[in-house]
Amino acid sequence: MSSPVRHRTQAERSERTRELLLEATISCLVELGYARTTVHEICRRAGLSRGAQQHHFTTKAELMTSALEHLFRRLGEEILTATSDLPPGPERLDHGIDLLWQAYSGTLSTAAVELWVAARTDEELRRSLLPVDRELGHQTLEFYRRIAGPVDEARLQTMLLLTVNLVRGLALDAMIGGDPGRRDALLAEWKRLVLTSGFGM
Repeated sequence: MSSPVRHRTQAERSERTRELLLEATISCLVELGYARTTVHEICRRAGLSRGAQQHHFTTKAELMTSALEHLFRRLGEEILTATSDLPPGPERLDHGIDLLWQAYSGTLSTAAVELWVAARTDEELRRSLLPVDRELGHQTLEFYRRIAGPVDEARLQTMLLLTVNLVRGLALDAMIGGDPGRRDALLAEWKRLVLTSGFGM
């Protein structure tokens, strides 16, 4: 006998609808930019009605920041999981910085830059975005704790902020067509400086 077909629950269908909207929003931000991303286009890509979108997200700002939070959370889980596979010693920190670079570049960087720039003149978007940005910072700090080992907390946070701001700048450089060789050299030099400062030892 064949197994009975399992139908998804209402909660599962609702979660799937939400996920489709968030993925479509990220896709639009990356491909079209914030200015050309409309709720209509998001719904079209998600294969959903405007009513379905409004049931989950009442404003465009809420949808945008929820999409970025969704992306942050997914990437955050990936980099935290990846720490279990990192080798011990200085090489652990070297690989860890590479993981941060991979997380902060690409899709995350493109979508985030679009929203951060728009938030400069959009008060509602800025209010929604700041808590998401802080949460990303907390996740990244936890990742840095795992790869750096025992170290003074203030010093750890300083190294974290320097690393994050470096990779954000490098990601922006990549977006505007900067020299990839120069980016690789700068990242390699930063890793050398971090390692010679005593981290990962």
